[in-house]
Amino acid sequence: MYKLEIEHVSKQYWLERDDREILAFADVSLSVSDGEFMALVGPSGCGKSSLLNVVAGLLPFERGAVRIDGRDVIGPGVDRAVVFQHSSLLPWRTIAGNIRYGMEMQGRFDEKTMRGRTDHFVGLVGLSGFESNYPSELSGGMQQRVNLARALAADPEVLLMDEPFAALDAQTREFMQAELLKIWSQARKTVLFITHQINEAVYLADRVAVMSARPGRVKQVFEVPFGRPRTLSLKRDPVFLRIEDDIWKLIEEENPLMSGASGAA
Repeated sequence: MYKLEIEHVSKQYWLERDDREILAFADVSLSVSDGEFMALVGPSGCGKSSLLNVVAGLLPFERGAVRIDGRDVIGPGVDRAVVFQHSSLLPWRTIAGNIRYGMEMQGRFDEKTMRGRTDHFVGLVGLSGFESNYPSELSGGMQQRVNLARALAADPEVLLMDEPFAALDAQTREFMQAELLKIWSQARKTVLFITHQINEAVYLADRVAVMSARPGRVKQVFEVPFGRPRTLSLKRDPVFLRIEDDIWKLIEEENPLMSGASGAA
């Protein structure tokens, strides 16, 4: 049994201003194994984030099924946690207080457990000594570490990440990718990771699913052949570059304006 199963799922939106419906994605099927890191890439507007929100239980869908451990997803649940592009930390709470927040909302952890898990994940994301600081006192990269720690502390079955590094500068983004792999290697959660950056997807994931233009469909799934742990120097490996180029060509096919372009999205 797969940890996460998405079977023939479609999502429509009603555009009230235009008085019409649009199909965001159609007949999407993906299966993610327990502990697997799956990345999802595709052209802008193909429905990647909408699909992630469907899996999170934040959006209804018209057709198909989404299951976690064989259980149908019918709304948000403690078996999933979402890390969005912006950290969305509570500015009046300390770092420790923000990390505790998800556990408090669930109501299934006692005080001793919450303290222990908070301390553990503060250390895991490399923020020991910052427990009493407030979000405004941290850099963007550090805030996203808090965001990740908050999600992991709630002990989800599946971690859903929607372009979590998109708002960071290029150098910080590179370092955060490496940090995420270190953290993931210890937590070993099942991950569905949305990104526009192809080399980020190949570097992080066990497999990369490529979606077509809207209405988004799964066009191809690439196996990433590299072992772990991985270092940032892997991005210069000829095999890595070939996989990145093959994915880019698939996305290029979806947009004539991109014909002849090169590089990562």
